[in-house]
Amino acid sequence: MRRAGVLVLLATLALTACIPKVDRPAGYGNAPQRPYRDPPPRRDDPPRPRETTPRENRPRDDRPVQDIPGRDTGEVTTLPAPRPAWEARPVSADAKTIPDTTYIVRPGDTLSRVVDRSGASLEAIARANDLEPPYTIRTGQRLQIPGGRYHQVRRGETGIAIARAYGVEWSRIVAVNALVEPYVLRADQRIQIPGEASGGTASASERARAFTLDIDDILTGGEPALASNQAPARPIATPRRVLPSNAVVTAPARLASGGFLWPVDGKVVKRFGHGASGERNDGIKIAVPVSTPIHAAADGVVAYVGDGIAALGGLVIIKHGGGWTSVYGHASKLLVQRGQSVKRGQTVALSGDTGFADRPELHFELRKGRTPVDPTSQLPRT
Repeated sequence: MRRAGVLVLLATLALTACIPKVDRPAGYGNAPQRPYRDPPPRRDDPPRPRETTPRENRPRDDRPVQDIPGRDTGEVTTLPAPRPAWEARPVSADAKTIPDTTYIVRPGDTLSRVVDRSGASLEAIARANDLEPPYTIRTGQRLQIPGGRYHQVRRGETGIAIARAYGVEWSRIVAVNALVEPYVLRADQRIQIPGEASGGTASASERARAFTLDIDDILTGGEPALASNQAPARPIATPRRVLPSNAVVTAPARLASGGFLWPVDGKVVKRFGHGASGERNDGIKIAVPVSTPIHAAADGVVAYVGDGIAALGGLVIIKHGGGWTSVYGHASKLLVQRGQSVKRGQTVALSGDTGFADRPELHFELRKGRTPVDPTSQLPRT
């Protein structure tokens, strides 16, 4: 019996010697390794685009998606966001029409009290009588009250919504009221509406449809009116936080050092200014593959994200301070939110052929105040 046990032991040792020795796999004997997942995004990173392509249709090579030839559907993918302020806060066309009159200042009157009694705007009365801040008036003084239609602004109303309500171009309202940057209205402010009161049968929706939105409207009439005790919103750090429609977004105080950089690397296929057929291009068109990352040309705050201007499709507008604004059109995916602070070179969208694009391209503009500037005069030479 003892001899049989010895024979079994010797056989086991011989079999073990025949098995080749291998290294243990990494992590052997430790806690199970978790499957790989992308690291969490940093605070300033844009959100990763969601994969919507069926698995069997995904490209089989290792190239980045933006390098694979293709064409988008012409639709714009946006982050969840509230409606623009001019849609979220409609305006009633209830302006009051007053005649040209003369007002004699009474004891205790202030210009604000004259405004309330006359129905005209403070700025219009001040201009008509050459008054300067702090608008000192004296008893017995004769003030000219300019007649016209005056709309009293309510909190949250925008210039665009006011213009749509009356079927008047916002640029005309800006001109007649001598509005200046930053073009933010005040609640209870009165503004003059040019033109005669409509005697036709056009409805409010018909007047709104007749209004064509453009970039100048967004820059000068896109912010909601501030209440007297309301401060502008602080810029948000990431697109995961969404500002409400009635939050007022202001530009940085000044343009950051370093100037502007090219938003994409591609061929300029349409230059700034008048084309051969006479049409005017307020920016440049840069041909790039679909889904090419579009970078912010400089530090700034996003003033608009959406597709409200049909010709430009997916659109991002960034205010940079010092009166400078940059515009990025024809995007297929929008990766930032209104009111978000962005850095120079940060990806704000992916290119596409949305809107009236002739090909996959980026429409890029720079503006100083309300004036379009040739971007190539401000960008590094390539």
